[in-house]
Amino acid sequence: QEQLVESGGGMVQAGGSLNVSCEVRGGTFNRYAMGWFRQAPGKEREFVAAISWSGDRTNYADFVKGRFAISRVNATNRIYMRMNSVKPEDTAVYFCAARLIHWSATALFRTGYEYWGQGTQVTVSS
Repeated sequence: QEQLVESGGGMVQAGGSLNVSCEVRGGTFNRYAMGWFRQAPGKEREFVAAISWSGDRTNYADFVKGRFAISRVNATNRIYMRMNSVKPEDTAVYFCAARLIHWSATALFRTGYEYWGQGTQVTVSS
């Protein structure tokens, strides 16, 4: 049974940087397309970023493009997201998600994820 465990959230001032990471326990990590999502209070969960199984293709929501960077290290079963130039509106619980893919090393997804972590809180103060 796959288990996703996020870490690295916390509080940061606007304009600062923060790293979050996610470890996948169980399963075959290099067969998962991975993604980051977030949910702010009173709002629906939304897509933030995705990375292919191969790690060489990424996709971002417009509101983080140029500020956030998703990456993965398959040897350690982890994905990361570097959050730069953060804004108060980036405040949310951040979730990592995994989607098992057998047929493509480069596929990217914004939906259809099967496994989710419990989330890590990111708070940006103004």
